[in-house]
Amino acid sequence: MILIVDFGSQTCHLIGRRVREMGVAVEIVQPEEALIKIRQFQPTGIILSGGPSSVYSKEALLVDEKIFDFGIPVLGICYGLEVMGHLLGGKVAPGKKREYGPTAFSLKKDSALFADWGKNKKKFTVWMSHFDQVVRPPKGTHIVGSTSTVRVAAFADEKKKLYGIMFHPEVHHTEYGGEILKNFVMGICQGSPLKGKRKISEIKKYIKDKIGKKKAVCALSGGIDSSVSAYLAYQVIGKNLTCFYVDTGLMRKGETEEIKDTFKNKLKLPMVVVEAEDDFLKALKGITDPEEKRKAIGETFIRVFEREGEKIGARILIQGTIYPDVIESKGTEHAQRIKTHHNVGGIPTKHGFKIVEPLRSFYKDEVREIAEELGFPKDLVSRHVFPGPGLAVRIIGAVTREKLDILRRADEIVVEEIKKAGLYNDIWMAFAIFTGVKSTGVAGDERKYGETIALRVIESKDTMTADWVRLPYELLARISERIVTEVFEVVRVVYDITTKPPATMEWE
Repeated sequence: MILIVDFGSQTCHLIGRRVREMGVAVEIVQPEEALIKIRQFQPTGIILSGGPSSVYSKEALLVDEKIFDFGIPVLGICYGLEVMGHLLGGKVAPGKKREYGPTAFSLKKDSALFADWGKNKKKFTVWMSHFDQVVRPPKGTHIVGSTSTVRVAAFADEKKKLYGIMFHPEVHHTEYGGEILKNFVMGICQGSPLKGKRKISEIKKYIKDKIGKKKAVCALSGGIDSSVSAYLAYQVIGKNLTCFYVDTGLMRKGETEEIKDTFKNKLKLPMVVVEAEDDFLKALKGITDPEEKRKAIGETFIRVFEREGEKIGARILIQGTIYPDVIESKGTEHAQRIKTHHNVGGIPTKHGFKIVEPLRSFYKDEVREIAEELGFPKDLVSRHVFPGPGLAVRIIGAVTREKLDILRRADEIVVEEIKKAGLYNDIWMAFAIFTGVKSTGVAGDERKYGETIALRVIESKDTMTADWVRLPYELLARISERIVTEVFEVVRVVYDITTKPPATMEWE
């Protein structure tokens, strides 16, 4: 088995997933308990995750350097590399340039971590997210790879089987990342695959164990996560489940009607539509801070569910929470809060429900695979990701009915044109943002002072990293032309070309 030391990385759980996909057992532990856990589990390999700290800060997370004396192979990733550099006698210093997102990596020397790689793999794209860097590798190690700004982007001590890499092999945007992890786990650590993987039946067993014969309500948003949760829960508890779709007034144009059709006619789930637009707009009135918006939405959701659940005597709430929601909401001890997801950190501490989250340890692509196995309609499986707080987090500033109307019309054009171009199923998310920035324009030879709409079109797999899509100029021009002519309030359209990291999927 592989022991992963979690320094608060956003992708620590993703590392574990990649290892488990090889059929090898994983145990994730905190740095302060690493030494004890190594003695307890006797792992065949150790991975030190990334993290937001600096090895020189007062709050620095470190491990007991005795972990390097067991003769167990160690792989340090990003901050994990810096921890190794610092504890093993190297030198870590702030970088002159931050690296976030795609970076060209050059392999300088052969290593077991990059075993049997031909000339075509000497240079490849990796995904970075760091500021500090190792400027002098530890004694006994040699530099394996570099980038244009980081000389020690990978080092190795082949004799002691100690390896450090500055990039993230666990994210799918890193070329050959899976091969690198496989070389470490199956090659260097000589991992042995276990038989069998978690099945849909195990999710059902979890639901049965948590709910039994009690009544439950499911928060149905129309997205794939809550849909799969509801579908599996219905198979387990049947008539004891009631699904509530809350029309918050923050949905895309025509979305409520589409969701009604999907769940009543295609999936045949017991769904009740709750009209709550006034409740949500009242709760959001005057709020401009993104975190406060998410918390206000989370609290309003739970109060609506409490009210409706009380009518049918249900005290269990099923949510479609997936792992990225958890980790970005500070789901592990040393992780930083990136943004509070309304269904995790946004829920008030006091409420009348027992929360059940069948998909809490899954990623979006895994949920889609489950949906396909369950026979879900293709359009639902491939439906673009939509945030639980809806358009509220795509409006910068206070949310009003007028801004929602402008954004809906602009967003509808974006999706229409993406579909016409035949690109919808190749894209993770494509949407418009109401930036709140006024801009001067000219229309009919007259000055016009209006709104600026930003376009965000990205590709991803598990939401942990993302890259912006290089849409054809002709398509961008068509989208822009339609928005400024059909959405009269808008005078300017801009295109967001930022990766994740450093940006997130949404603007808020």
